[in-house]
Amino acid sequence: MKNVVWFVLGIAGGFVLAHLVNKDPRGQEVLSEVDARISEFTDRIADAYREQEARITGLVDDAKDAAATAADAAADFMSDTAAAAKEAAKDAASKLAD
Repeated sequence: MKNVVWFVLGIAGGFVLAHLVNKDPRGQEVLSEVDARISEFTDRIADAYREQEARITGLVDDAKDAAATAADAAADFMSDTAAAAKEAAKDAASKLAD
């Protein structure tokens, strides 16, 4: 509980100090510079996030395409194998009938 009180007092003190600094023209300049740097940092982080998201989305799309291609190839193989087995069974049945 004691730590929470110190935390709240620290936040309140920070707001009071920022208000006092903002009254001075030099303080306004410093605060606007800090704000510009924070905005630049957040913009860089957002750009990096979007770039990484696009990269991951591309990888996921490639994986989906590869899985679909593999599934199609497996289905074709199974269909061809079933047709060949059916044909072999017909041939065997016709040989037995002869």
